[in-house]
Amino acid sequence: MPDPEIRDAATVILLRDRGGPQVLMGQRGAKAVFMPSKFVFPGGAVDPGDVAVPLAGLPDGICLERLGEGVAPDLPRALVAAAIRETWEETGLVLGREGAWPDPPADWQGFAATGHVPSGEGLRFFFRAITPPGRPRRFDARFFLADADALGLEAEDFSRASDELSLLQWIPLPEVRRFDLPFITEVVLAELAAMLRRGAQPGPVPFYDNDDEESLFRRLGGRALL
Repeated sequence: MPDPEIRDAATVILLRDRGGPQVLMGQRGAKAVFMPSKFVFPGGAVDPGDVAVPLAGLPDGICLERLGEGVAPDLPRALVAAAIRETWEETGLVLGREGAWPDPPADWQGFAATGHVPSGEGLRFFFRAITPPGRPRRFDARFFLADADALGLEAEDFSRASDELSLLQWIPLPEVRRFDLPFITEVVLAELAAMLRRGAQPGPVPFYDNDDEESLFRRLGGRALL
């Protein structure tokens, strides 16, 4: 059976400091086709309409440059919009600026009703990974890092969330590996912990590239990692 098409996707790592770093995660349903019962960050596939979503702000130029490596020119904006939309749908939290959006698409009406317009300002392209062959679904996922203090609504209020993720919670980083995590999530968390130990801004973006012939861990704008 041939592998499914690889779909572009966006994931958001919401990070906050409450006496130590915490990340927001939730559990996928036990009957989900992809990663059932695993604890994950909010995220999902890019929708066709994401490219046309008006954004009040964008990530910085270096972030956009790395997002654009080897892809269609309009994909970086679509990825940013997808990251904001998936965060809203799965957590009910808003990455945006206060403002009116008079005629939003149907899947953005709830977002607009909060009195915000979507903004990718402050998002940082942190990690990229392609799902290995042999899985029921495959994604080319871009992981964005976002400061929870930039959220437009209270970061503890998940009442607007859909039912795609359950047990939404802020997890202290030292405790997160006690949860049932996908392998790639463990890799991403290791990169995050290393960055926080360095006390530095992220460098070149790690890219876990699983094509049909080999797996290669390299860095966008950098070199292959042995």
